[in-house]
Amino acid sequence: MSKPLILVSNDDGITSPGIAKLVSLMKKLGEVIVVAPDSPQSGMGHAITVGDTLRLTENNIFKDIAAYECSGTPADCVKLAKHHLLKDQKPDLVVSGINHGSNTSISVLYSGTMSAAIEAAIEGTPAIGFSLCDYSHDADMSHVDEHILKIASETLKKGIPKGIALNVNIPPKQNQNIRGIKICRQANARWEEEFDQRVDPNGRKYFWMVGNFVNHDKGEDNDEWAIAQNYISLVPCQFDLTGHHAISILNDDWDL
Repeated sequence: MSKPLILVSNDDGITSPGIAKLVSLMKKLGEVIVVAPDSPQSGMGHAITVGDTLRLTENNIFKDIAAYECSGTPADCVKLAKHHLLKDQKPDLVVSGINHGSNTSISVLYSGTMSAAIEAAIEGTPAIGFSLCDYSHDADMSHVDEHILKIASETLKKGIPKGIALNVNIPPKQNQNIRGIKICRQANARWEEEFDQRVDPNGRKYFWMVGNFVNHDKGEDNDEWAIAQNYISLVPCQFDLTGHHAISILNDDWDL
């Protein structure tokens, strides 16, 4: 039986340590192809390039691995891989990451890492976004291997529900071993932003977004709780944003 085909992407760019780690792990599970942004694309959400050029260039950064850098967003990378590079071949799995920083709770909406995974889910391919809750460029990733391999292996063997992408967040390296993997929900937490008005050297005003991440969730079944307790959080995410519970309320209460 031929090896499974695994597409690897990210949002930190093709030269990031996180994608190098993910490529090295996926090589143990199948045939790997890499399509990733040529520069950091953090916070791009599910943006796609419209009305501008897209460039795709082969890169030999990974030994014996077909790799391409793309001028577009993470979602662009997955689209180009499917419709141009792979054409009639369908990946068995798409993995994105390893992101340098958390993508828990509401951050999933802004995450370029997860947009690559969700784009794959839209295309009907099992997909996982991996993030390490450490923003350092040289973050210690020595504790992630067995857990990423386990989650990816289970996905390849048993699949995941159609239209779902897995959002996996891994605690930073600590003295204690990771306690396990928790399948959980997205926490009720959000960024409370402020916009700091500043002046550039030419005397022109500009704004710099600052703020804090505030967790309003007291439950013990969400991703923020899991990370705080040194568990890996695994949240199944969907691209259908319909508020199904609100349909009957609007039908009953509104005069339309």
